Amino acid sequence: MFQAQNIVKNFGPVRAVDDVSFAVEKPEMIGIIGRSGAGKSTLLRVINRLTDATSGAITYGDQEVLSLRGSDKRAWQARCAMIFQQFNLVPRMDVVSNVLFGTLNARSTFASLLNLFPQSDINRAIDILERLGVAENCTKRAEALSGGQQQRVAIARALMQNPEIILADEPIASLDPLNAKIVMESLRRIHDEDGRMVICNLHTLDTARAFCDRVIGMRDGKIVFDGPASDLSAAVARDVYGADKEFSEAATSTSIETLETVDSVVLKTA
Repeated sequence: MFQAQNIVKNFGPVRAVDDVSFAVEKPEMIGIIGRSGAGKSTLLRVINRLTDATSGAITYGDQEVLSLRGSDKRAWQARCAMIFQQFNLVPRMDVVSNVLFGTLNARSTFASLLNLFPQSDINRAIDILERLGVAENCTKRAEALSGGQQQRVAIARALMQNPEIILADEPIASLDPLNAKIVMESLRRIHDEDGRMVICNLHTLDTARAFCDRVIGMRDGKIVFDGPASDLSAAVARDVYGADKEFSEAATSTSIETLETVDSVVLKTA
């Protein structure tokens, strides 16, 4: 069981995450929705321990996550893999090497510096790339791939860690509609086939409804909605985005193919 209790994260006088609590009793595909600045990314970074919480507690099974240090903290970051909006690949390195970097926490510093990987890891990386439909690009530089392909390479790198939890921080925000759909389908398939918990920051209600089991809505650092994706509605949109009724209804009915971001619509209607 995963449980976050009363998580607070301050940046100086600004409270980015404000007393957030939620629990996950079994692996779910969870979407976190909200406008930019709602605290979504900060919450994921606190969970992954990329940033420290100001206060609160996170437990996973019998492990107290926020107290972990050193090798125990690195082991947690391997169990709880992170996928970023901007991919965070090494552009001039080939795809397979980028995927193999997912094993760095489990390898010696010497081997890492020399870029020495056992054949078993190389074979596994290629198998994962095959599963995600990008194995034909394994010898290409990462920078030669499209954005959607690069994001699938980033997902493959995360899977090399064999994580129990995958945190995806707005993984489709910079992608065109077709690649966005492919990436979300990949994350959903990983959840369904592997039984991994996936927590994914998203902008639009329609994307969350189409791919997630459960949705958490954040506004001004607080959770203002937590329930099944089927419960998403114009009223929820108003609570999460603070928009007028007409905008809220439009935000819930946008087709999955267009994947328009809520922020862009707010700017146009403001």
